[in-house]
Amino acid sequence: MTTKIEAVDEAITTRMSARAFTNQEVPRSLLEEILMVASKAPSGTNTQPWKVYVLQGQTKDQLCDKVCALHDAIRDNPNRAQEYKEAYPYYPQKWVSPYIERRRENGWSLYGLLGIGKADKDKMHAQQQRNYRYFDAPIGLVFTMDDVMERGTLLDYGMFLQNIMIAARARGLHTCPQAAWNSFAKIILPHIGAAPSELMVCSMALGWRDESHVSNQLITPRETVESFTHWVGK
Repeated sequence: MTTKIEAVDEAITTRMSARAFTNQEVPRSLLEEILMVASKAPSGTNTQPWKVYVLQGQTKDQLCDKVCALHDAIRDNPNRAQEYKEAYPYYPQKWVSPYIERRRENGWSLYGLLGIGKADKDKMHAQQQRNYRYFDAPIGLVFTMDDVMERGTLLDYGMFLQNIMIAARARGLHTCPQAAWNSFAKIILPHIGAAPSELMVCSMALGWRDESHVSNQLITPRETVESFTHWVGK
């Protein structure tokens, strides 16, 4: 029992958002195994709302090229951003404490490792664009659900995504869940052959972490149990 606990805890506690991957391929059989394990996630009335698109090779590279070109175009003409809206707001419309401080700490900690200062707009843009290359991971996953589903489905989906990340980590792989792609759904969904009735949930990079890359030294802090737990009653 102790060995099982340690194995599960290690997969959870060593999971991180890797931002640099090697080009080592991930065997299809291994990815199928991860998705099979992840499919055991709970969902309300067993709806199992997840749809997964696996991008690799030329198909992945072509999508990356499209979105990177659009990302550059929006930098040159910010008004174009109005043409590309995410299907649901992932982040709050108004940032308040303590979330804004945590967000800033996360961003500037990464930029600090990469030597990017607040005035380095071109370097910031280039680092943001690394998202749209899946940080060079060999696998890009796109997750969708039918647009008839409601907000509770996103809760179900979160458990499925976590299962993927933990199952991948248990097999020596790393991941990076990404909401950055969501604004470009109108480009992504036709590219992957999704139906018009599908809504993009998020994307994810998956592969073997580049251990030598400085960005993977980022360790994001966590709040203590005492800070977020309220004991009600005895």
